[in-house]
Amino acid sequence: MSTDINTEMTTPSTHYPAHMNKAAADSHGPIPPDPTHALPAPRGISSGAKLGLVVVVLLVIAVIVYGLLSRSRDEHKLEQVTKASAVPSVSVIHPAVTGVSAEIALPGNTQAFIETPIYARTSGYLKQWFVDIGQHVTKGELMATIETPELDEQLQVSQANLKSAQADLALANTTSDRYQNLLKSDSVSKQETDVAVSGAAAKRAAVEAAEANVRRLQQLQSFEKVYAPFSGVVTERNTDIGALIDSGSPTASNTSKELYRVAAIDKLRVYVAVPETYAPAIRDGDTVALTLDEYPGQQFTGKITRNSSAIDQASRTLNVEVDVDNSDGKLLPGAYVFAHFKIPEQVRFLSLPANTLIFRAQGLQVGIVRNGHVHLQSVTIGKDNGSSLEISTGVTASDEVILDPSDSLAEGQPVQVAAQGAVAR
Repeated sequence: MSTDINTEMTTPSTHYPAHMNKAAADSHGPIPPDPTHALPAPRGISSGAKLGLVVVVLLVIAVIVYGLLSRSRDEHKLEQVTKASAVPSVSVIHPAVTGVSAEIALPGNTQAFIETPIYARTSGYLKQWFVDIGQHVTKGELMATIETPELDEQLQVSQANLKSAQADLALANTTSDRYQNLLKSDSVSKQETDVAVSGAAAKRAAVEAAEANVRRLQQLQSFEKVYAPFSGVVTERNTDIGALIDSGSPTASNTSKELYRVAAIDKLRVYVAVPETYAPAIRDGDTVALTLDEYPGQQFTGKITRNSSAIDQASRTLNVEVDVDNSDGKLLPGAYVFAHFKIPEQVRFLSLPANTLIFRAQGLQVGIVRNGHVHLQSVTIGKDNGSSLEISTGVTASDEVILDPSDSLAEGQPVQVAAQGAVAR
């Protein structure tokens, strides 16, 4: 009894439909469970969990998209950098307009207004000299004396020959007069008279020749004394007492040398080579300021006296002479000066640094950037100031001129402007 009770208690109860009893159920086999009494369904995913999952998926997608976009952007940037690296970078500068000062300073050399070497006109030995270098002399002042023993002897011989010729002439004249008187009485023939008259004429010519020779030797003897030809200063003395003196200036067959060199420095000449560009602005009579390094801050006033009126084909310059008063003797011949010429203000030039020039077989050129490409432009220099150049033709003030152009720079080459300098100074 207890076993049945336990079995009944442990056996799950089976619920049968109302229309079926247990016997029927036994005859039809096991009874399926009632759907209405099915087991309870599992618990579903909450809405918060779903939202979190969607957010995670979106974040993953966003990271992937960002990575793809970043990679594409980096590739594009790398492509741009590569292209930019292939195009050379240059620095440019704009030409500066110059000429506002209306003045140019050109180098020149001072020369004595008159300067001449002094040579001996007679041969001999220097007996004495009286002036030395740096000494001022006046016109006609005795500078040296030359001893000429051979010339003195020649003069004595010539004077003796003159006396002999004069004696012969006197005898010939007496004979001629006597024959002419005898001819009147037919005491001598006409032929004899003509011979006597002709002999007197010949003797007269001999006397004149002897007199000329004496005068010549006397003139040479007067050159024993060397006088100053003009007032000035002695700049050179090339002889001394006892030196052998040869007459004349040095030639291929004559080894004579100058005794002195005298220069008149009360007024100086300054010769300046003016570039052809400025030649039209040069006018005779205009004043010119002169400056020297040895006199800083001081100016000397000169005047344009003359010019060559022709352009030198080798240097393309006009030779201009400027005269300057030097009565105080401050300026020395041969000094290096700067002549400041006034130029009309309408003369204008463009200035560029010297490091913009390109030296090639085509001549002077500069590189100009136009629309991102190089254009090689030929230029003409009006004035060379050293670090800067005045360009007379070839560029405009708006051009972008390349600084420090490379030797490989070519026409039409693409470039990019890295830096744009200020206007050239």
